Amino acid sequence: MSKKNPYLAVPDAPPGPAESQLFQRRVLAWFDHFGRHNLPWQRDITPYRVWVSEIMLQQTQVTTVIPYYQRFMQRFPTVAALAASPQDDVLQHWAGLGYYARARNLHRCAQVVVAEHGGQFPRDLDALTALPGIGRSTAGAIASISMGIPAPILDGNVKRVLTRVHAVEGWPGTTTVANRLWQIAEHYTPRQRCAHFTQAMMDLGATVCTRGKPACTLCPLVDLCQAAAQGNPTDYPHAKPKKQKPVRATWMLALQYRRQILLYRRPQQGIWGGLWSLPEYPSEQAVQEALALRGLQPSTVEALAPFRHSFSHYHLDIHPIQVRLRRKPAAIMDGEEQVWYNGEQLQQVGLAAPVKSLLQQIDQVS
Repeated sequence: MSKKNPYLAVPDAPPGPAESQLFQRRVLAWFDHFGRHNLPWQRDITPYRVWVSEIMLQQTQVTTVIPYYQRFMQRFPTVAALAASPQDDVLQHWAGLGYYARARNLHRCAQVVVAEHGGQFPRDLDALTALPGIGRSTAGAIASISMGIPAPILDGNVKRVLTRVHAVEGWPGTTTVANRLWQIAEHYTPRQRCAHFTQAMMDLGATVCTRGKPACTLCPLVDLCQAAAQGNPTDYPHAKPKKQKPVRATWMLALQYRRQILLYRRPQQGIWGGLWSLPEYPSEQAVQEALALRGLQPSTVEALAPFRHSFSHYHLDIHPIQVRLRRKPAAIMDGEEQVWYNGEQLQQVGLAAPVKSLLQQIDQVS
């Protein structure tokens, strides 16, 4: 086995005790000098505060999360406060972070923790992963950071570090590769200082072993890293096989009476679940037919500039149509929860980011 890189000779074998201890010492020493120690969720550490931060940080950058986290914790300082709050309030404080299923699961999980666990997060990994919206990595982060329980994590930053150190082939989204990475992560997780080690691994991936321009000369693992030895660290982790995103279209009806706009609550499942939005139709003709069916009398009809909103799995081309009415109808969509809102009230409900932006634009010119 090479003294410079003990992993090159056995890329498919888990690291042994000596290699694991060397890895741990390097990572913890780096963390003590260069890690992040003053993030909001690193103060007054509790399982609740760590849990909220971990859910927010899923597929979202730290700099984006910090102001959301601070506002969220001010409004919902405890798991009991979150559980007792209406979903609209939770979604409104989440709006803009995207992936709204996270917010709905967060709310539901808080209710389960209060109802079934007396308001305390269970000190057991299996019980943690049984809670709504908590997967294995999030459970590991909660257990290790807030409870001192040695448990591995495998978020995006940690995956990147481990796939590069071991030059793990394949896309980490596959079961085979994910199992391999979990095996490595388990071997590296120390029994002592596990909270610091968990934070250190996330920090190392976020600040040094970055996606596009890894700072290998600053990395404490550079002489242990197989990808660095090969000279191609950015080749790892392997990307998900590309698939062209489909494009869908929707026509959003901004139905306006004086300073009020009609909104309806979207179904709990699907995009923007549980948020308030504008009525949608598959075509401009369908909008005209809906207006005629209801016998509505527009004073003006204006097609606003279309724009695109991209999700992880498709693009959505939004075509807004602003319709001003001479009189206010009771409703326009059958079987949907709907209400007339004014501009001030719009600040108090959960709206998807593109819908909120569109409504602000309409409010400014109305």
